[in-house]
Amino acid sequence: MSLAAPVARTARPPHRPRKVAPRYLLSCACSLLGNSVAGVILPLVLLATTGDALAAGTLALICAVPQFLIGLIGGALTDRFNRRNVSIVSDILSAASVALLPIVDMIWGLSFGWFVALGLLGAIGDIPGMTARDSLVPAVCERDNRSLQKFMGLTQSLDSLVVIVGPALAAFLMGFVGSVNALWFTAAMSLAAALVTLTLPRSLGAVHGAVADASATAPASSQPPRGLVSGAWHALRDGVRVLFASDTLLRSSMFISFGVVMVMGSLQGLVLPVHFTAAQTPELLGYVLSAMSAGMLASSLGYAAMAHKLRRRTWYVLSLAGMASGILGLGLLPSFPLLIASALVLGLSAGPISALLGFFIFDRIPAENRGSALGTQNSLTLAAAPVAVFATSLVVESLGVSAAALGLAGCWMLITLWALNTHSLKHLDEEKAHPDPIPFAPEAERA
Repeated sequence: MSLAAPVARTARPPHRPRKVAPRYLLSCACSLLGNSVAGVILPLVLLATTGDALAAGTLALICAVPQFLIGLIGGALTDRFNRRNVSIVSDILSAASVALLPIVDMIWGLSFGWFVALGLLGAIGDIPGMTARDSLVPAVCERDNRSLQKFMGLTQSLDSLVVIVGPALAAFLMGFVGSVNALWFTAAMSLAAALVTLTLPRSLGAVHGAVADASATAPASSQPPRGLVSGAWHALRDGVRVLFASDTLLRSSMFISFGVVMVMGSLQGLVLPVHFTAAQTPELLGYVLSAMSAGMLASSLGYAAMAHKLRRRTWYVLSLAGMASGILGLGLLPSFPLLIASALVLGLSAGPISALLGFFIFDRIPAENRGSALGTQNSLTLAAAPVAVFATSLVVESLGVSAAALGLAGCWMLITLWALNTHSLKHLDEEKAHPDPIPFAPEAERA
């Protein structure tokens, strides 16, 4: 008997971890699509229920303080617990809060009080989930070896694509099943977002490189245990320090973001719904918002593809100038074709600056403070927007919707002049990215 020569084995190729960016983007798309549909339907349902523009502003103001506190708690949660798990739980709560609206309408009938109660319940889910999902962006880029600046352009493009579909889909659903029943779609999308996020690896949401417990109840080993109230206070203190005290570019980016949210939130959430409701053509609101989103999609895709072809300052100036002309066009409340054209110009101009501001914010926040900083940002944003909507509702009630629209356009002109002349945003191309290493679980666990 002879022994056969041993057969050489082919080396097994190294295992490559599955890409997480497509699943992360799909989860974001599901959540945003549901919110986009709800964002069109809810103001119209509220106006139909109360018949009062001031009621919409009052509702926003009543919810502002609880939303602010919930946002701070959300920031504390995302710096303490696994961010992926916080996002999953938040999406499930959001789905439940939206599903209760048609249930309440069917059993008791919706009223202003129900809008307040369910709006607060929705904030408990939406705001921490928003912070947790935002906190995952640098981790997703690091794991998949993606450029953060280009990824911000890609996410902005996806957001714009989804928001194009959302208002049109809302108009279809309202015509097919009615305004309130159309909210079932939003609940289904929030639940789908939670299920997709569940497929992401737990290590992606680990805080300070420590893999959090599956139930998201184990605090990070590098932080002393704190109660949620104490954690929220520390999150606010740390978040304000990071956003406003440590970096002039970051501070200026935050002020511009607040301006965008306050002006655009008042236009989209109150002025345009009141304008189209008074004209007895509420379905046209969806087309205006879709035109704006179509423009943002085109400009975001262009920015993602050509971000490095032009200087950052050039993108910044072009974007601000275009937004000023688009908002002025909307503020004049012209005929429907001109409203569509103004919305399209605004969208075409807003894509690059949205991606740039997002890049500055994510790039310059230290990893260990990301949850508290983003939680503080979301809290302040969600508090500023209702205050602006309430102030706008007072103007609508006292002077009319046309005066309110022109006032918002004037506010944006002042913001634009400041943004073009503030020193910290004049030398964007000389700014260097802050080193921000993102810790992960060991290589063995990645595989």
